[in-house]
Amino acid sequence: QLQLVESGGGLVQSGGSLRLSCTVSGFTLKSYTIGWFRQAPGKEREGVSCTSGSGGSTGYADSVKGRFTISRDNAKNTVYLQMNSLKPEDTAVYYCARAGFYYCLGSVGTENDYYSWGQGAQVTVSS
Repeated sequence: QLQLVESGGGLVQSGGSLRLSCTVSGFTLKSYTIGWFRQAPGKEREGVSCTSGSGGSTGYADSVKGRFTISRDNAKNTVYLQMNSLKPEDTAVYYCARAGFYYCLGSVGTENDYYSWGQGAQVTVSS
């Protein structure tokens, strides 16, 4: 059964760091692009970052470039999102998702490019 499970969310002060993990099962991680999305209260879900199957290509939203880093360990079936210099506007529920045929090459793509989603992890940044 295909499954993605996020972990590592929590409450942090502005300027702090968190690392989210997305552990997958039921498919071969190295064969798929994985994306991170987030949704703040009252706002639409937005793409944050993505990594290609091999990890050789990544993409970031302009709002997180230079602060967030995506990585993956295919042997551990896990994709990470290291978030540094967090701001209150980063507060959201963060989701990882597996793409269909979409290939991450500098752009995260849209929700429609991803077909399987985790349940989400809450990240709250206090000012």
